[in-house]
Amino acid sequence: MKASTIGFKPDYEEDAPSVEDVTHLTGLAVIEFGAPWCTHCQGAQSAIREILEPTTMLHIKVFDGKGKRLGRHFKVKLWPTVIVLKDGVEVARVVRPTEAHEVQDLLQAANA
Repeated sequence: MKASTIGFKPDYEEDAPSVEDVTHLTGLAVIEFGAPWCTHCQGAQSAIREILEPTTMLHIKVFDGKGKRLGRHFKVKLWPTVIVLKDGVEVARVVRPTEAHEVQDLLQAANA
């Protein structure tokens, strides 16, 4: 899957995985929807980086926008939206996190 990496991924990718690719993932994965020019996305990056960088969790960072199928599948309304998937199914999400504890809480909720 081209639009993903282990640990924190710094750049949004236009080449997003398909809905089918995402629903067939195994284990825990983080999918982040946003845009590089979005000020809310820029403001959230340090909090997301702090928590995801030291992990071995798959991080898929999607350049979202109007008509993008994956974002619509997950009903993304605001950026950034960070979703934790377990075996391809959403188990937790946070919208517009600004503090590292919000991202940490998201991961803990997914592991509960």
